[in-house]
Amino acid sequence: MRVLVAEDHRTLAARIGEGLRDAGLAVDVVNDGAAALAAAAETTYDVVILDRDLPEVHGDQVCRTLAGGTPRILLLTAAAGVDDRVDGLELGADDYLGKPFAFHELVARVRALGRRAPSAPPVVRRGDLTVDRARHRATRGDRPLSLTRKEFGVLEMLAAADEGVVSAEELLEHVWDANVDPFSNIVSVTMTRLRRKLGDPPLIRTVVGRGYRLCDHD
Repeated sequence: MRVLVAEDHRTLAARIGEGLRDAGLAVDVVNDGAAALAAAAETTYDVVILDRDLPEVHGDQVCRTLAGGTPRILLLTAAAGVDDRVDGLELGADDYLGKPFAFHELVARVRALGRRAPSAPPVVRRGDLTVDRARHRATRGDRPLSLTRKEFGVLEMLAAADEGVVSAEELLEHVWDANVDPFSNIVSVTMTRLRRKLGDPPLIRTVVGRGYRLCDHD
């Protein structure tokens, strides 16, 4: 899952970004509204965490601009009264969280927003493989799979595609963040390790020239 954090308090923004990365998410961080709009124009985000009181372009305007598009929007603000929450939701936000907040609640809300796409149910099954996106777990048969965060992120995207093809570029964009070298072989290396952990019969098929797809079996 790829997340954009738009927060003008640089220390808080850095802490949110670090904590979300520790939770297995790919995160980009910006500190003003203009940078948030520019980042969202260049990258397809699953969730945008948006502070309302941003400089350059106010967070409310950023929310109005992004509302109805691909990313789900979580507003962060120190104003957490009922009227403030209603006002934020009427701007087009999908969720609202007042400051200060418990970090585990922020992570849970972000993951819940990321699961809202209709093609991506919380639990996906392909043959004897089960991918539990809500609990961040995967099993094959009765065997729990010990996956790294990036391996699970790749498997989660393939599972959510409903047997459709996912390109290496899409995996790089959603599972890793802007700091990754776009010319690295990190996707293929991660895919090799993931296939090894999934075991036989193989579940991930390479579609030459297009990417990868998850199927019941080869």
